[in-house]
Amino acid sequence: QVQLVESGGGLVQAGGSLRLSCTASGRTFGTYAVGWFRQAPGKERELVAAISRAGGSIYHEESVKGRFTISRDNAKNTVYLQMNSLKPEDTAVYYCAARLYYGLDADEYRYWGQGTQVTVSS
Repeated sequence: QVQLVESGGGLVQAGGSLRLSCTASGRTFGTYAVGWFRQAPGKERELVAAISRAGGSIYHEESVKGRFTISRDNAKNTVYLQMNSLKPEDTAVYYCAARLYYGLDADEYRYWGQGTQVTVSS
């Protein structure tokens, strides 16, 4: 069992930056692969980025490549999503989620945080 808490969301102007954090409690975080998802109003949830347990495998969704970077610090039980050059279309609730093995299938993510709102103004 692992509990996830996201932080770092907020309101930012287009072109600005935010860093989201996903901090875990409970079982050792390094035993889980982690993904960041987002869901905008009226849209389906989408996987934005994913990272394997030791960080050796990383995925970024095409629309965020070159702007967002996922990373992790297992000693701190935390996964980060650095978001640069933010655009209004990045506005969404961002969730982190954990699964036992690295992969991109959302259905395999077993544990979810409560989400943090990111709003990008034009």
